[in-house]
Amino acid sequence: MRIKVNDEVVVIAGNYKGVRGTVQRVFPKENRVVVSGVNVVKKHQKPRPTGGRTQAQGGIIEFEAPIHASNVMLIDPSSGEPTRVGVRRDENGRRIRFAKTSGNDLK
Repeated sequence: MRIKVNDEVVVIAGNYKGVRGTVQRVFPKENRVVVSGVNVVKKHQKPRPTGGRTQAQGGIIEFEAPIHASNVMLIDPSSGEPTRVGVRRDENGRRIRFAKTSGNDLK
């Protein structure tokens, strides 16, 4: 998976098309990512015992649900435009991600 945590991405498909955010979590096996401010859902949760004296508070909680990684595109840090991500090897054999539009290495 070429999208990593703390990457800045833009959503390119779906209800949140055009929204920019940072990647909070990555699920490589499911090929999904959680982006801040995107796909915010509400969940009704009952209070439950936590094993101690207190209970987990119930109510309506809001959280970002994962979206498919194909619906996001990385933002090139040098130009601020969406770009594809390529992978190449350096002289030591380590993987280095780079922006396809500018050719610059990504952190």
